[in-house]
Amino acid sequence: MALLKWPKSGRNGAAPPPPEAGDGRMPLMEHLRELRNRLVIALLGLVAGIIVGFIFFDPIWSFVSAPYCGLPQAQELRPGQCTMLILGVFDSFFVNLKVAAMFGLVVSSPIWLWQIWGFVTPGLYRNEKRYSFLFILLAVPLFLAGAALAYFVMDTGLSILLGFAPPGTLTGITIDEYLGYALIMLIVFGISFELPLLMVFLNIIGVLPHALVAKHRRMVIFIMFVFGAVATPGGDPFTMIALALPMVVLFAFAEGFMYLREKRLRGKEEDFSHLSDDEASSLDDDASPLGDVVPVGDPAPIDSRTTDTDPSK
Repeated sequence: MALLKWPKSGRNGAAPPPPEAGDGRMPLMEHLRELRNRLVIALLGLVAGIIVGFIFFDPIWSFVSAPYCGLPQAQELRPGQCTMLILGVFDSFFVNLKVAAMFGLVVSSPIWLWQIWGFVTPGLYRNEKRYSFLFILLAVPLFLAGAALAYFVMDTGLSILLGFAPPGTLTGITIDEYLGYALIMLIVFGISFELPLLMVFLNIIGVLPHALVAKHRRMVIFIMFVFGAVATPGGDPFTMIALALPMVVLFAFAEGFMYLREKRLRGKEEDFSHLSDDEASSLDDDASPLGDVVPVGDPAPIDSRTTDTDPSK
């Protein structure tokens, strides 16, 4: 498809005219204005979730601290009671703020995920926009599923990490350290579960073919395990495997979808993704290199006087 470009200068060296209304191109200022509006909406949703988190702090804190309070190490300082330490004067306020922020981030995920997708959608073709609603329906449950998995594996990860304490020592962590660990776990697991959906999106818009994914399948799986070891805050083997294995399963589903989609479209349009960039295409023996030539009209009559080169006449 040919690309239409503006001229570098207009008549007599004047500047090119601005884009006409309705030509499909969004001016830069309008694009930035839309980005600003969507960021404001996403932030308002996050702030609303934080306010709700402040109001219902006590039940939310009981839910957030449950993975740690179920460990034997949590009761070493005061037997029979879950104990965390607050070392700073302002830590109590920041604890409330962090807990409310975690709650607001998870609760407002449908809002800011929809704003991100709404900002990307205008750059898609019409046949690609029809997947918008389906993608947002899948993105929110995947993020929440990743956050839920992080919550259920935190107790085992903490038990492994705190189990390395030498004998004769008391284990006590600060509440700030625990919240930082929990927040990173929720974000890493939630975003990691979105990566297979991103692969499917890139395949639909024609950027990531299935042949490329299948060629580097082993490398992708290896990178997932490395990512699980680096991204998890504790770095323990259990948390790494708990993050990497679901990612591998979701990657398999994404690759299967890409394969079935391209197989369904293979009969409708010719696929050249398996060819090298320098490989020449084959031509039929009986085909003309210029294709079928359609005559526009009757050929002009040939004047014999212009073709007679005999000097004796």
